[in-house]
Amino acid sequence: MTEEFGASYEGAVEVLLAEGTVPASAYFDAGSGTAGRQVSQWSVYDGRPGIPRAAALRAVCSCGWTGSEQRLDCEAIGGRDFAEAGDGQADACERAWDAHTANVEASTIPLPVTITMLLEQLEEESDRLAKTSPIAAVRAARRTAIVAERVGYWAARGTLHDLTPGKAAAALGLTESAARRSELARRLGRYHPYADGQHVRCAVDE
Repeated sequence: MTEEFGASYEGAVEVLLAEGTVPASAYFDAGSGTAGRQVSQWSVYDGRPGIPRAAALRAVCSCGWTGSEQRLDCEAIGGRDFAEAGDGQADACERAWDAHTANVEASTIPLPVTITMLLEQLEEESDRLAKTSPIAAVRAARRTAIVAERVGYWAARGTLHDLTPGKAAAALGLTESAARRSELARRLGRYHPYADGQHVRCAVDE
């Protein structure tokens, strides 16, 4: 996942069998009478007894995007360790997903240059402070979070009064469900600074 988009764009390496289908999760028996475990990591599909052999890998994303197939040459792989032999194709899948999320980021609403520069400076200064006074860096992080919650919450409410969840999602790089008013407000802290004259959190679901 990317830090900004989270589960809206969650990538994985998917296995394809020779007939083009996606296999079920591989089951590994614990061997002690207890429940085993199911694994879908691409490298386990090496054709061992009871496990199908992967013919190709491809990048997939929780948004529905799929990358191009990266074929696995079974003859060239031979008896080599499958995780090592397929590492190049898995890396290609990761690069494809990186390019996909870069396109998503490019399609979001751009930030003013001044804000971008301030955010970069804040991160640099916070990293520098953490090396000399970690506790001060913790306080700076808390103050930053408070500002983000206060500004973000009210900005989210104002924005989503004017935009549909679909348009907001496209502008922010989120799924429509994540961009709905209550969910976005929750992500931004559900911050309400004017309840009974105190700074408190409240649940808003409109």
